[in-house]
Amino acid sequence: MRIKKDLLLLIIAALLVNLAIWLPSLISPNNEVYTLFKNYDGPNYLVIVKSWYNKAFIASHFSLPTPPEYYPAHLPGYPLTISWLNLFFKGPTAMLISTLLATILAVQAFYLFLYKFKLSENPFWLSLVFLIFPARWVTVKAVGSPEPLFIFAILASFYFFKSAFDQVANNLWSKKKNVMLDLILAGIFGALAQITKSPGILLFAGYEIYLIYKLFKEKNGKLEIKEIFHNFIKPTLPLLLIPLSALAVFVFYKLRTGDFLAYFHSGDNFHLVFPPFQSFAQNRSWLGDFWREDMVWQYLIGALAVIFLYKQKLYDLVSFAGIFFGVTLFIAHRDLARYSLPLVPFALIAFDKFIQKKEFKIALLIILPAIYLFAINFISHNTAPVADWAPYL
Repeated sequence: MRIKKDLLLLIIAALLVNLAIWLPSLISPNNEVYTLFKNYDGPNYLVIVKSWYNKAFIASHFSLPTPPEYYPAHLPGYPLTISWLNLFFKGPTAMLISTLLATILAVQAFYLFLYKFKLSENPFWLSLVFLIFPARWVTVKAVGSPEPLFIFAILASFYFFKSAFDQVANNLWSKKKNVMLDLILAGIFGALAQITKSPGILLFAGYEIYLIYKLFKEKNGKLEIKEIFHNFIKPTLPLLLIPLSALAVFVFYKLRTGDFLAYFHSGDNFHLVFPPFQSFAQNRSWLGDFWREDMVWQYLIGALAVIFLYKQKLYDLVSFAGIFFGVTLFIAHRDLARYSLPLVPFALIAFDKFIQKKEFKIALLIILPAIYLFAINFISHNTAPVADWAPYL
């Protein structure tokens, strides 16, 4: 009964938070609701919904400055949900509803994840915090963006992955059918994450690192072929849905664009560089000015989250959070906060004991106006130059 009540309240809270962010645009006398539609990368995904990457169609119907080759940088998972909702709503409205529904699914998956595996002293409160912090998360779930769907898929996949290995307790593998079913569901939701955003492949990498860790820890490094099969290869098979879904996207691109590697030929869209911390270089695009101290704080929070998860012996969470955080060190982009959003649920778990304290609640209450004003200001300026909405409807 408590779970159902909490989930219902979280749905209401998610609706109220988004409504609060939308309200200035909805009540504006200047029809500024289009500001919500124009926020990056929303229009890019609407172009995909209408064209499904057909370059000739894009060039003849849309006037955005980006070339047709750029759109395969945006994977088809999120546009697919918009196209389904297009059966009932017009394109831009379907886009916002898709983001909202994915947000609701994400916060509910987070709550259930916390509740089932006892990862929080108060799962409901931590889930409420997840809806309003950090500020960059508040903005992306109020406009057209794939992040809510991506984070929901990651959490759902992790839920079933962790469920599988909790059932086998001290053994890495079990013959129980429900364990295999959990792993298959982990692979399916992982595949959803993969076709939504390219970092989904890190989920598969994190799972494999954890499997290797479990294998060597429990067998003390003394392995036989039979043990490797049952303890590593067999549980890996359902998880192969994740890289296979990436391959499926490349095949789809080949059919739609004629280029199997269209994702890698989408222009100035790759921000992973070596060595790390190139976010502070001056000779790269997508970095803006030199006022970037906030990025140092983001690195610190990410590193602390991984360390705290490790101290709590949540090694399965560490396997993904650690590799994802490590990759962020090589991202050269001013919007590091957005690229780091998949780490947020894991960071909240890592800092749960602190977040439950009265001091944090008081501090959060104090900065709530700042979060709100940041979101309103960011959304009002982060817009694409869409002059004619007719092709998007």
